[in-house]
Amino acid sequence: MSAVLILVPAFNEEGAVGRVVEEIHAAMPGTPVVVIDDCSRDGTVATALRAGAEILPLPHHLGLGGCVQAGYKLAYERGFDYVIRVDGDGQHDPNDIPRLLDALRTSGCEMVIGSRFIEGKEYTSFSRSLGIQFFRLVLRPILGREVRDPTSGFVGVNRRALEVFSKSFPLEYPEIEALVVLQRKRFRFLEVPCRIRPRTTGRSSITPVKSFYYIVHVLLGVLVNVLRLRPKP
Repeated sequence: MSAVLILVPAFNEEGAVGRVVEEIHAAMPGTPVVVIDDCSRDGTVATALRAGAEILPLPHHLGLGGCVQAGYKLAYERGFDYVIRVDGDGQHDPNDIPRLLDALRTSGCEMVIGSRFIEGKEYTSFSRSLGIQFFRLVLRPILGREVRDPTSGFVGVNRRALEVFSKSFPLEYPEIEALVVLQRKRFRFLEVPCRIRPRTTGRSSITPVKSFYYIVHVLLGVLVNVLRLRPKP
């Protein structure tokens, strides 16, 4: 049986992370869960520990990309074959983890994305929905296919992708740039339907100003990766 690890990046998610860990244990009994704490200032660590998670504490606040890469590096060094990333805010349903894992094991793809737009209700703001539509258009000619949910944080990777991402991973708003990195490596990805739930505690870090910064930053990151896709003369 291939080794599986569940990663939960978290920053100030005291109100949600305990339930997330408990639901993961219920959906995936016996599977280790690591909460990557990005220097939370609340009770995230204590809550996650009480729920039965292992903690990977970061020495400095690294943001989402650095947080995820730290988890991938840990998973790669420990020899895991598959890693499923679940956000710590409770919006992802851990009951969908087996669906992602089965797709990873049977499809031959290096990455599987849990997409909220294939079926079910979307819990996204109007501005974020517009951003997703925009990046669908940007990514289609680069990837040669449509990606329905390019900003999803519900993601599974196999060991080939894990090796790449443990060494280099986009640091800010990484989901879209990671798809272009996969394309550069000639890796494949697959989207499977997943459920999304409304956030019940805490608040999103995405504001209108940050949304604008997000778009500009990601476009620059995508441009850099596209230039790397070009064959050398």
